[in-house]
Amino acid sequence: MSWTLYWVLLAIGIVMTGIFLFLRVKKGGISALYAKAAASLCFISTAFAATSANRDNIQFGLWVAFGLILGMVGDIWLDLKWIYLQDKDSYLYSGFISFLLGHICFNVAIYKSYRFTGKTLAVSIGVSLLIALGNILTEKLMKNHFGKFKFIVFLYTFFLALTMVSAIIAAIATGFEKVWVVMAVGGVLFTLSDAVLSGMYFAENKNTKFNIFLNHILYYAAQFTMAATILCIK
Repeated sequence: MSWTLYWVLLAIGIVMTGIFLFLRVKKGGISALYAKAAASLCFISTAFAATSANRDNIQFGLWVAFGLILGMVGDIWLDLKWIYLQDKDSYLYSGFISFLLGHICFNVAIYKSYRFTGKTLAVSIGVSLLIALGNILTEKLMKNHFGKFKFIVFLYTFFLALTMVSAIIAAIATGFEKVWVVMAVGGVLFTLSDAVLSGMYFAENKNTKFNIFLNHILYYAAQFTMAATILCIK
């Protein structure tokens, strides 16, 4: 039953994501927000359905689900940024922190399920630090202006990269077990989504309809992919 429920919720989620993207790019407004909320509830629901179907790995499933919930909360904060302009900085910080905590949950799921050696752990942390540092050092090259958000951007980028890099290392070390391949794909999709979003928030003339569409399709693909890892873990 839970497996069937997962696929039903996934199908509904894909449809709702498509409706949201159409409404968001076409006209925005309250109808787009309702569709976005429905799509977000679907990726969380698929995670819990997958956890119910794979009860032998319930701890992994719950950590991933918590990460997805925090992602939805972060998304709400970022939406409020555009509504309450006088408090936009506070909402942006709140969004960063929620998404950061979400990636910590994803990393807990990874590190509790795959035993890293001292060497692979050092590589994972080291590469993630380099990615975060590179993002800051290439700020001018990428025509971004992080300003007072520079530290939280660095911190968030580190945990974002850690999700992706740790999953890639686990995939390679295990001979490309499905769960880690799927999680690595999810991590890459998250990274690409946030790369687009970074330009929209911190660069000029990048908050275009195309970038809005690209950011959201990558974001929802990442969230549904992360939820799918729960079905793949053995």
